[in-house]
Amino acid sequence: MSNKAQIIGVGMTRFAKPGTQEPYRVMAANAINAACQDAGIDYSQVQQAYASYIYGDSCCGQHALYDAGMTGIPIINVNNNCASGSSAIMLARQAVESGHVDCVLAVGFEEMQRGAVGAHWDDRESPFARIDTTLTSKFDAPMGPFALRSFGAAGQEYLEKYNASAEIFAKVAVKSRTHAANNPLALFTSPITIEEVLDADIVYGTYMTKFMACPPTCGAAAAVICSEGFARKIGNKKGINILCQAIATDTDVTWEDPINLSGADMTRRAAASVYEQAGIGPDQVDVIELHDCFVTNEVITYEGLDLCPAGEATSLINDGDNTYGGKYVVNPSGGLISKGHPIGATGIAQCAELTWQLRGEAGDRQVEGAKIALQHNLGLGGAVAVTMYQKA
Repeated sequence: MSNKAQIIGVGMTRFAKPGTQEPYRVMAANAINAACQDAGIDYSQVQQAYASYIYGDSCCGQHALYDAGMTGIPIINVNNNCASGSSAIMLARQAVESGHVDCVLAVGFEEMQRGAVGAHWDDRESPFARIDTTLTSKFDAPMGPFALRSFGAAGQEYLEKYNASAEIFAKVAVKSRTHAANNPLALFTSPITIEEVLDADIVYGTYMTKFMACPPTCGAAAAVICSEGFARKIGNKKGINILCQAIATDTDVTWEDPINLSGADMTRRAAASVYEQAGIGPDQVDVIELHDCFVTNEVITYEGLDLCPAGEATSLINDGDNTYGGKYVVNPSGGLISKGHPIGATGIAQCAELTWQLRGEAGDRQVEGAKIALQHNLGLGGAVAVTMYQKA
């Protein structure tokens, strides 16, 4: 069988506010069953599974998958912070491309708590301690919850470095909510205005309001990844090719400024690797799902993915080149800001959206003629995963 990896089935639950969700094993099983049905396979045909989550005890993956099937297959639990979902996809792809297996499942799920994300292991060193210390000692960043502080400081640095206005962040939030209005799986679908974003309660520093931050949410997503030969064998003709992937981690450059501290340099290196591997540049990309845990990160990521030159995100936003009718459509799903961010599920949910887009199955949010898709998934601590997909 050919070992080139394809996405042949995807599924996800509608993300929910903490306290309103089903148990993670139920959400995961629903997503898995939907992905298998979409692929046209029975769960018994899955040969390996990679389960992505960060909040839970060891072997939550087994507990989650057993509701879908208990077939004795290898199940590997994946925790790579907010890049966990994409990391699971990468491991599944590599398993297929190695020729060891022909049909693999990547599933992500999360049950989160209300409020800002916090540490759960305060009796040992935190993997984020160096970032937190650097924000204090080197950049004099205002105190706050870790993720809010990291991306808030990065946004402030961007405004000062490029003499930009916080209105660009508000415009991105409005754009994302407008996209989400066409996504029945998004958490927030009501339109908002630039004024509402800017006038909302400040959650960090002097500019970041609550509408610039993603909500904690619960949910699950799954993807069936297989070889081309397996897809032919079962008669699945709607596969989406995984052209290439790259995961980058921190280097000494990370500590140079708050923007790189929040993953910008990792993004640049992972994206450059993907463009080189594929022989396809950003100008050929049609649709993008990127990691907008805060709208500040979406703006910074435009430049990290080379969608525009450094300091030119304001022009890209004002020209409408991040939405329908422009150069790119970024986060047609509504992104993490509107759809929600159940951490373990996020990367696989991005994959699901791009699969639907490349198949032409995205309904009212369909990007016309989409053939090349790019996915960006960021975890502080750190890892950035960039994936390129192509319509078969």
